Amino acid sequence: MIETAGIQPEDEVLEVGAGPGTLTADLVRLARRVVAVEVDQRLLSRLRAAAPEAEVLSADILELDLGTLFPEGGEVVVGNIPYYLSGALLRRLLEPEPRPKRLSLVVQREVAQRWCGEDGWSLSTVVVHAFSRPRLAFTLPPAAFRPPPKVHSALVVLEVLPRPALQVPDPARFFRFAASLFQFRRKQLQGSLARLSGLPAADVAARLRSLCIEPSRRPETLRLAEWEVLHEAFGSPMCSQPVITASSHRLR
Repeated sequence: MIETAGIQPEDEVLEVGAGPGTLTADLVRLARRVVAVEVDQRLLSRLRAAAPEAEVLSADILELDLGTLFPEGGEVVVGNIPYYLSGALLRRLLEPEPRPKRLSLVVQREVAQRWCGEDGWSLSTVVVHAFSRPRLAFTLPPAAFRPPPKVHSALVVLEVLPRPALQVPDPARFFRFAASLFQFRRKQLQGSLARLSGLPAADVAARLRSLCIEPSRRPETLRLAEWEVLHEAFGSPMCSQPVITASSHRLR
């Protein structure tokens, strides 16, 4: 895990879920600065003893002001991520500026595969590919952890792009549009867009074909460039039809 993170002596590192300091002790020997975040106060004394050079923060990572901790961005983020937290943390790290340089995270294997687009696209895949180049480095069996989880895990590396690959005027609006369609992930685009926009299905189909997107396709088959043109045609405030809005949608 340490080797895959590619940490250089000049790097700053954000470790998420540092626990008792198993990784932290190695990180402080490699990086210029290590900020170790752990929410479980029972582990803090062991963490500080394992890595006294680290800046240890007892906090919820989702509530930290990362812009204050790393005002110039460019940090390397490492950690074993609680599986329930992976989606929310992903957007927390990638969407706001300044962004990290690299994310090297252990998550549930199926989550890593989804982020890399190996098993159809989801909203999280769109987010990952909008801001980074992902790769699944290796998998980890349950026996690699104590206590062992009931699922396999994987280390996924996200190399953050200098500039987002997503070229839209309002990224927040774009992701709301994508979330609305992913409510119908396995439904055909023609029916889902007609339902969400209020346009006749025939009009939706004609517009999709003009974009070289077959109306029978499903959201999980679309790639980033296709999401962009789809948003411009159906989710932009410049469109004549009602704007699609999304209800609360968990990023998976």
